[in-house]
Amino acid sequence: MNSGTAPESTLMFREAGEASAVVRRQRRQNATIVAQLANRLRSRRPRAVVTLARGSSDHAATFARYLIETRARVLTSSASPSVGSIYDSTPDLTGTMVLAISQSGRSPDLVDSATRAKETGALLVAMVNDENSPLAATADVLIPLRAGPELSVAATKSFIATLAAIVDLLAAWTADETIHSALSALPDGLAGAWALDWTPALPVLTKATAIYVVARGHALGAAQEAALKLKETCGIHAEAFSAAELRHGPMAVVQEGFPVLLLGQADESLDGVTALAEELAKEGVRLISAGLPRAPGIQLPVIAADALIAPILEIASFYRLANSLAIARGRDPDHPPHLAKVTETR
Repeated sequence: MNSGTAPESTLMFREAGEASAVVRRQRRQNATIVAQLANRLRSRRPRAVVTLARGSSDHAATFARYLIETRARVLTSSASPSVGSIYDSTPDLTGTMVLAISQSGRSPDLVDSATRAKETGALLVAMVNDENSPLAATADVLIPLRAGPELSVAATKSFIATLAAIVDLLAAWTADETIHSALSALPDGLAGAWALDWTPALPVLTKATAIYVVARGHALGAAQEAALKLKETCGIHAEAFSAAELRHGPMAVVQEGFPVLLLGQADESLDGVTALAEELAKEGVRLISAGLPRAPGIQLPVIAADALIAPILEIASFYRLANSLAIARGRDPDHPPHLAKVTETR
C-alpha cells in the first residue's frame, strides 16, 4: 500500500468509524444481561476479580482493573493463561469473578483457562464478539460485544466495544449515576472523537523508528493499545508505560528528538502526567499529547468529556491517526505482516 492510498479506503478506517453505532447497539441489546449480572454481583460480592485476556483484550482488562478497583473497590488482577495451558496448574478461584475478554473467543489457551477457572468455583463472565465461539459457550454469563464482523487484522471497534461494556457493567454494578451519565454521553462522544483531526502528529511519527506512549490510571489501557497499533499497523517500535513508571529505567532511553505520545484525562492523575510532560520537554523530547491542556509540544484536539470515558474517546481519535500513519509509511493497516485475525496461542 503506497502513500497515495486514500485512508478512507481501508477496512480499519471503516470499522473503527462504526464504534459509535456499535456502542449504541450494545447498550440497547445488553441491558437485561448487564442488569441481571449486576444484581448477582451485589447480592454475592466476589472476593476478587481475575481478568483473562491477550493482546488488545488484555489492554481492555487493564482499563477494567482500574475502574473495578476504584469504583467497585474489589481487588482485580490479571491471570496468565500459560499457568494452565503450559504448566497444567490452576489456582483456587472459589468466590471470584473471572472476566474473560476476547474478540474471537477461540484462542485455545484462553478457553482452557476459562474452563479451568469455572471448574474451580469462579463465576465466569465472558465479553466476546463472536457469540458462537467456544469461550462464549463456556461462560456462566455472556456479555456480547455486538461489534459485528471485524475483518481488518487490527482490532478497533471491538476494543472500543469492550471498554464500553466494562463501563456499562460498572455503572449497573455500582448503581453510580455519574458512571451512567458518562456512559450515556459515550456514543455521541465517539462520533465527535472520530471526526477530530490528529494529523498534526504525522510529521513527527512518519519517520519515527521508536516511541513511548505514556498515560496513568485507566488511560494506561488506551496507551497500551496505542503502542500495539503503532507496532502492528505502522511498524514502529512502540512501548507503553505508566507515567509513574517512566522514571524507573525507561527515562534512560529518552533523548533529544525522541517522540513521546502522552494521553491524559481530567482526574487526579492530570497534574502528575502534566509535570512529566514538562520534564520531558526540557530533555528536548518531541512531545505529542491528548487530554493534557497545559502540556508543551503538539496538543491534539479532544472531546470535552467525563474523565471516565476520556481514554475511550482518545483511542477512537488515535485509530484514525494510526490508519493514516500506516499509509504514510507505505504499510497496509488491514494486513500487518506475520499476523492473523485469530491468534491461537496454546
